[in-house]
Formats: sequence, C-alpha cells, structure tokens
Amino acid sequence: MSYPTINTASNKKAVTIKLKMEPPSTTDDKMFYKYSFKSHNCCTILDLEVDNQCGPNMILSHASCLSDRPSIDLYKYEEIPRFLKGNPYIRKGYRVNLPASHCFSSLLVWNNESINVWSHLLGFVLFSGAMFTDCLTTSTKGVTLIDCFYNILGLLCFMICMLLSAGFHLFYCHSKKACRRWLAMDLAGISIGLIGCYLPGVHLAFYCHQSWRHFYLFVVFLLGVISFGLQLHPRFLSNAWGHYRMLLYSCIAGYGVIPAVHWIYLSGGFHTDIVQIFYGKIVMIYILALLAVGFYVTKFPECLFPGKMDYIGSSHQWWHIIVVVAFMYWHNAGLIILQYRIDVPCQY
Repeated sequence: MSYPTINTASNKKAVTIKLKMEPPSTTDDKMFYKYSFKSHNCCTILDLEVDNQCGPNMILSHASCLSDRPSIDLYKYEEIPRFLKGNPYIRKGYRVNLPASHCFSSLLVWNNESINVWSHLLGFVLFSGAMFTDCLTTSTKGVTLIDCFYNILGLLCFMICMLLSAGFHLFYCHSKKACRRWLAMDLAGISIGLIGCYLPGVHLAFYCHQSWRHFYLFVVFLLGVISFGLQLHPRFLSNAWGHYRMLLYSCIAGYGVIPAVHWIYLSGGFHTDIVQIFYGKIVMIYILALLAVGFYVTKFPECLFPGKMDYIGSSHQWWHIIVVVAFMYWHNAGLIILQYRIDVPCQY
C-alpha cells in the first residue's frame, strides 16, 4: 500500500514524511482521523508519538514540522471521541487528537483544561521554591540531617504529584492510548502525594517514639505497595472502577486517623502543648480533603449549570486548587511542629 507524502523542511534539510490515515474505530470517532508516522525517525515517548526531524534537542511531533503556527481547534462534548468523555456537564472547550507538539502549544491556548494544567504546574514551582527556601532556613541549630531528609522527601512527592497531574491533563487528548498511559501516571501521582503527606508527618509526630515511628513508616510503605499493586489490575483504569479508585485513595487518606489518635495518647492527651498546637491542623487537613473529594464526586457546581463552568469554576479545577492548598498547608504545619521539637527536646 502506498502512503501520501508531505514535503517539509527542518534546519534547511528537506524531509519527506509518510502519513497513513487510519479509519475511526467507533462511530464516536467518525469525524476524527489519526495520522501515524512511517518515518524511520519516529519514536514514541510515554505513548506520545514524536518525530526527531523537527530539530536537535527538541521533542516535537510531526505536525509541528508542517506548520510554524499550529491551529488548535476546540470541540463540543457531542463531537469528541468516547475516551475523552468524562464529565457531561462540561460542554465545550475540548482538544482532540492533538500531536505532541500541539499539546505543548495548547498551554497557551485557553481551553477547558487550562486551569487544571496550570494550577499544578504552578504548584510544582511553589513546592520547588519551598524546597529551596527550606534548605536555607532549616540549616539552623537543632535541625538534623534526617529532619531535612523527610522534609525534602515530602516536597519531592508533592512535586511529582503536581507534574504527573499536569502531564495527564496536557497530554490525554493526544490519543486513546496516551490517555490511558497518562491516567495511570496521574493516579500514581495521587498515591505518591498521599505518601508525601505521611512521611514527614509520621517522622515528626513520633519524633520521641522511634519504635512507633518505624512501625508507622513501614505501614506507609505497605500502603504504597498496595496502591501501586492494585493499579496493575487490568480494570483499574476503567470508568467502571472509578468509585473503587476513589474508595482506595479515601482509605489511604483516612488511615491517618489511626496514628493521629495514637499520637495524641502518647503525647499525654489533648491538654498537652504539642497536641494543642498540632491537632487542629490535622482536623483542618481532613476538612480540606473532604472538601476536595466533595467537589470531585458531586461535580458541583457545573452539575447545576451545565455549560456555564466549561473554562473556569468547574469541580475538577476546585479539586486541583484545594490539593495545592492542602499540600502547602500540611508542609507549613510540619515546619511548625519541627520548630517545636527543636525548642522542646524529647525527654526520654
């Protein structure tokens, strides 16, 4: 079979690209066609089809070779393929089957994922800055190397969570295969983010009780193994398992109540200074978590105003923003309790 060819140029060198038009697999995809490379320079990175002909040290898709100013069309919910349909109350602003370079270009195109992407890209920058400043400010007398280790490890987990989440919302429109791959990475990021909450929290809460600290850190390790292990199930990424995924992450987050109650008991009860300082912050982080989950599950407010929250104000955007706020709040709470541990050493 012969394929149509397109002649283009990159770095003053003529390039011939062979394209094959694949027929849509479902009726929902009837208006979209996927072009696949037949060039020996084509490669796939994380299920994103890219072509290295477009210039050195750049990861670009073939479409960027064809146009210096790519045009990105936005579609309505009724027009998009089935794999992009997740929230029927978001009626427009969808990107569909974009090449990898166009996915990057869509960072500067206002669409219904713009806030989802940028909120967590900025979250990544925020936690990166926090890591830098913490390394400077926590180098005071009394802060140990292990304290810095858990502090930085928690921030790294938050940063990974932010990047994987932003990556999913940026690239899932590339193809059905890319959508599935990046969804798996996004869910892995949620697990990593939750673990990032536990690591410094357990270290600081059981600062004076090393045996219990080691025990609860081991439990956190087991929770991570269980979470990542369940993701290997073939149906874990399916829409039918959406509620099971939410139940899993809710259980991982809810588990924190057990070590929290134990910590209050070991600290001498609610009347002690450290409990008075810190237990309110534990309550607040769970309030933020419940608020975020509430937006995610109910799809409020767009469920009351379909088509009115397509670009700004939708439930998933609130979910993203609250997650960033919750992570930073928890990090700052950890710095407060760390300062308390420095000022009030353990009395063995």
